[in-house]
Amino acid sequence: MDGETVSPESIGVLGAGSWGTALAILLASHGRPTWLWARDAEQVAEMQTRRRNPRFLPDAAFPDALTPSHELDAILDASRDLLIVVPSHGFREVIERIRPRLRDDARVAWATKGLEPGTGRFLHEVVQELLGPTRPAAVMSGPTFAKEVVAGLPTAITVAATDRQFAQGLALRLHSERFRIYLSDDMVGVQLGGSIKNVLAIGAGIADGLGFGANTRAALITRGLVEMMRLGEAMGGRRWTFMGLAGLGDLVLTCTDTQSRNLRMGLALAKGMTVGEAEASIGQVVEGVRTAQEVYRLSQQRRVEMPISEQVYAVLHQGVRPLDAVQTLLAREDAHTEV
Repeated sequence: MDGETVSPESIGVLGAGSWGTALAILLASHGRPTWLWARDAEQVAEMQTRRRNPRFLPDAAFPDALTPSHELDAILDASRDLLIVVPSHGFREVIERIRPRLRDDARVAWATKGLEPGTGRFLHEVVQELLGPTRPAAVMSGPTFAKEVVAGLPTAITVAATDRQFAQGLALRLHSERFRIYLSDDMVGVQLGGSIKNVLAIGAGIADGLGFGANTRAALITRGLVEMMRLGEAMGGRRWTFMGLAGLGDLVLTCTDTQSRNLRMGLALAKGMTVGEAEASIGQVVEGVRTAQEVYRLSQQRRVEMPISEQVYAVLHQGVRPLDAVQTLLAREDAHTEV
């Protein structure tokens, strides 16, 4: 990268997992310079040589405009816009790492789904704390599997931002005939929807793994959406957001397809695996495991009733057997008003 002339339109994607790689490929496919950062120099060398990411998306070739790199400082110098795509537990570390070298005009977006572990804070709050309240920030979320995006299958997402111009710029960079973007200013709702759906997808996987069938799955998704809306509105999100792509759309996706790591976690738990064994078999971070703790804490603090999320938390972090958790749910009061 040293000595190269870089277009002011370049964007740096920080995080070379499956979703970060898919977004980098999408951005670069439009011909605009795109950097894909990974901290592992060996992984970067492999991507540079093979022009693909063999660890996560081995069948997706890199466009010519995509350059893998582990030279973070050079990427920060070259790129006004940054897109962070790391697991939620590593989000603060990345922000702290880039803070001293950010350009004055830098804008920060992320496609990370989750809350900050240990605090339950929204990721935009972490950005505001570390980078200041005036830094343009945006989050993208919605029903997206990386393999389908790089395969060119039709996909739609929501981009929520504190700065309308930044959101529109991201939308223009990402938009194609097969990738549609909807804009929002509901940062809380979009982030919370993308977080809670992972917890509920683990519950759906448990139900599927126990053989409870389509009726149960449909009920779980529907009542899970109610839980999402209850907590979301209590925390300042807008009800309509949870009926959109970042809420219901993502919830349906992750609860119904085994491409979802969270669904596979639930399936593994239903078969008797421990959380550690299940994560090892999946081979990637399962966001819902950590998020379940934060969602449970927030529901207790806000006194919001979330029985499905509570039982998923109990299975993951309190040693409750999956079947016992289901029986606890079924043993609730005979009649309940559907609100």
